[in-house]
Amino acid sequence: MEGKLFRLPLRLRIVTWVIVCSWLVLAVFPLFWLAVMSFKLPLDAFDENPLVVVFGPGTSQMVGGISAIGLALALGFAYLLVRAYTRRRVWFERLRAADVPTPLALPGFYAALVVAALLGFVLLVPLLSRVAQLALAGVPLLRVLVEPLLGLTTQHYQAVWIENEFYRHFVNTMVVTTGVVTISLTIGTLAAYALARTRTSAAFWILIVALVFRALPHSTLVTGYLPPFIEFGLYGKRIAVIIVLVAINQPFTIWMLRSFFMNIPHELDEAALVDGCNRLQAFWRVIMPIMWPGVITTGLFSFMLAYNDFLVSALLLDGPTRTMVPAIMQYFNRETTLTDQLEAIAAAA
Repeated sequence: MEGKLFRLPLRLRIVTWVIVCSWLVLAVFPLFWLAVMSFKLPLDAFDENPLVVVFGPGTSQMVGGISAIGLALALGFAYLLVRAYTRRRVWFERLRAADVPTPLALPGFYAALVVAALLGFVLLVPLLSRVAQLALAGVPLLRVLVEPLLGLTTQHYQAVWIENEFYRHFVNTMVVTTGVVTISLTIGTLAAYALARTRTSAAFWILIVALVFRALPHSTLVTGYLPPFIEFGLYGKRIAVIIVLVAINQPFTIWMLRSFFMNIPHELDEAALVDGCNRLQAFWRVIMPIMWPGVITTGLFSFMLAYNDFLVSALLLDGPTRTMVPAIMQYFNRETTLTDQLEAIAAAA
C-alpha cells in the first residue's frame, strides 16, 4: 500500500523516461559515433549510409575486423566487468573482513577494474579470437564464425599514440592532474577544517575573498603568473600549470570541503582531545575517516578541472610538454586529408 501511494502516475513515468532517454541519446550518441568512425578507414567513416559506417564493409575487405566469435567474447567480457561492478559492495565487505584499509578499497577496486578491462580487451579477447580463427578456419560450416563481421582497424590509434608519440601528452596530463589533485586536497582539507572549526568572523571574509579570487578569469591569473615564470625558468614546464591550476581550484576545494566539515559534530573533536589526541591527531584519526566521501567527491571535481583544462595548458606549455586537450586541438587544426581527420578523431576519442 505504501509503495502504491508514492508511485508516480503512468503518464508522468512515461514523460520522465522519454526525457531521460532523450538526454542519454543526445549525450552519448556523439561519443559513440566518434568512436565508431575512429576504427574505420576513410571510405567507410565518411560514407553517407550510417550502416556502412557501423559495419565497415570496405574496412573489413581491406584490413579485416572482428568476427562473430570475437564480438561474442568482447560482449561476454564486458558482461563480466559490469557484473563485477554491480557486486562491488560484496567485494568491499570481503576487504573489510580482511582488514584492508577502507580508504584504499574504493580506488583499489576501480584501478583493478580498469586494468582488467585493458588487459581483457587489448590482449585476452584478441588472443582468444586468433586461436578460434586458427582452429575453425578449415571447418566449412564454422568458418563463417571467424570471418570478419565488423570492419575494424586500429591504425589511426597506432599512428596517434605510437608514431606521433601522443602518449607523451597523456603522461603530461597525468602528472599535472595528479599534482593538482594532491596539492589541492592536502591544502584544502587543512584550510577547510580550520575554517569550519574557527569561531571568529575572519573565516567568513577569507571565504568571500577566496570566492572572488575563484571568479577571476583564468587568463588574468595566467597573465599575472607569466613574468615570474619566465624569470625563474618555469615557463614551458608542467610545474607552472600545476601552480596556476591549484591557485584556480583551491577556493572551490576549500568551500566544498568546509561544507562537509561543518556537518561533522564538534563533539568528535572534543572527545578525541579528551582521550589524549592533539589537534592534528584528532583531525587525522577521528575526522578524516568520516570525511573520505567528501574528499573523494572534491578530488573528482579537481581531477576534472585539471584533466579538461585547455587555456592554462595552451598558454604555458608547448611542444612535447603539452597536455592532451591542447594536443587534440592541434590535431584538428593541422588536418589536411581524411586520414588526418580520423587521426584527430582517434586522439579525441
